[in-house]
Amino acid sequence: MNEVQTKRTVGLSLLGTQLDFVGKRIDRWSRWRPNVGLCSQPDLVFDELHLLHGARNYRLANTVASDIGLVSPETEVVLHEVDFNNPWDFEEVYAKLFDWCRSKSFDAEQEDYLFHITTGTHVAQICAYLLTESRHFPGRLIQSAPDNRAESRSVGNVQIIDLDLSKYDQIATRFDEEHQEGSTFLKGGIVTQNKQFNQLISQIEKVAIRSTEPVLLTGPTGAGKSQLATRIYQLKKRRAAVNGELVSVNCATLKGDSAMAALFGHTKGAYTGALQARDGFLRTAHEGVLFLDEIGELGLKEQAMLLHAIEYKRFHPVGSDKTVESDFQFIAGTNRDLKKEIAAGRFREDLFARINLWTYRLPGLKERREDIPANLDYELERYTAKSGNRVRFNREARTAFLQFAMSSQASWLGNFRDLGAAVTRMCTLADSSRISVTDVDEEIVRLRQLWCQADSSIGESALTHYFDSAQIRELDQFDQHQLNYVLSVCSQHRNMAAAGRTLFDVSRTRKVKQNDSSRLQKYLAKFGLKWGDIVG
Repeated sequence: MNEVQTKRTVGLSLLGTQLDFVGKRIDRWSRWRPNVGLCSQPDLVFDELHLLHGARNYRLANTVASDIGLVSPETEVVLHEVDFNNPWDFEEVYAKLFDWCRSKSFDAEQEDYLFHITTGTHVAQICAYLLTESRHFPGRLIQSAPDNRAESRSVGNVQIIDLDLSKYDQIATRFDEEHQEGSTFLKGGIVTQNKQFNQLISQIEKVAIRSTEPVLLTGPTGAGKSQLATRIYQLKKRRAAVNGELVSVNCATLKGDSAMAALFGHTKGAYTGALQARDGFLRTAHEGVLFLDEIGELGLKEQAMLLHAIEYKRFHPVGSDKTVESDFQFIAGTNRDLKKEIAAGRFREDLFARINLWTYRLPGLKERREDIPANLDYELERYTAKSGNRVRFNREARTAFLQFAMSSQASWLGNFRDLGAAVTRMCTLADSSRISVTDVDEEIVRLRQLWCQADSSIGESALTHYFDSAQIRELDQFDQHQLNYVLSVCSQHRNMAAAGRTLFDVSRTRKVKQNDSSRLQKYLAKFGLKWGDIVG
């Protein structure tokens, strides 16, 4: 038989300058002392106790540590000097306890942590609650008290308090610095300027730490949903909010009968080709995070089983009549409008209701043009890390690229993927590890061609046949798209009347006299064009 591994029990406590002090006389063993009593419990053995004390109480701390060694030889007492100038100053006490917790490397998988809240001022007790609630101290609280009915009054009794965050109102905190650090981490260290995006990330940081409910990330392809999901998991892991791994799955790759088996696992022989049993993605994500990207691609049967698994943390593998359990936290991603998918009968309304508690739409790159410079630097650093070759823009080249990238001429259809690909191409082709204006000009041509081919709704840009790049830049984005469409329609008709009938197909029916040609002529004249310019 394999031995069952048990966690080590580690405690954190403040020295009780009044309650722990009874002198060195032998009758001190007839008195209840909180920290000695804590380590005297018959059913609770501390492997390690971290005892915080002030510089003036060094001798008392050593006496308490020595006495603990007598009643509990298994306990290693570690003394830490932490001075409070004013133990009733909330800001000072919290900051110093916060810093102490931040200096420690907690391992929640191997150790069980208990914060002793009997000693110290009421302010210290409040701070202990806050640090434990926020997972800066990833454990539980323990309260000790004397027991006058017991034969040995010095032992007393204890009560462990496991905080259920949903039952407590948020207390005023000093998390600003840590909160900012968490938000920066979620953004990959990128200093973003977009106010709406920063507010979104700030809220996601709170949800990632405080909630175990599903998170739904929406937004266009390439907006960074997968990267954000990964960083949410990493932040949870750093705060000991999860113990397991991140299991990331693109649902678009799950097709047919294999989708069910891949997600929920299967038994040996469950279907043709099932030569061995398989746990499946949900079981592998036990005590970790399951990220299902493109969740709208799942079939209705898989959606039904997924809903049950999220609700009850158990499910049936394919071919099995026994349930398996998996306590995972869930993140979903999609570039589809799930409400429209529900209306079309392609997505379950009950599943959407379950995963729609925390929903965040990530904006595309063209909605965050002010963040392009910072993301450009980030992509350069990524290239350096991957290739081992440090490449930089010369000043003129960087100015030229940003002028284009932040203008309405750059549609960024692939969002951050397009930006990353552009940087990779320029870095690869740059001579002497310096991107030149020529490299930038060539990349702008490539990006224009890429977007022209990808935008099937507009097709090949008609504007370039009648205007040069400088003239196009003078047009509003709205005018560019509208005029481009009008010119595309005109090029498909032999005369102005036929083109006008197509363009004004609805409004013309409400007029007594159809003046399609005149309306189109006036519209083209606004941009200095005539029908002869188009058909000439």
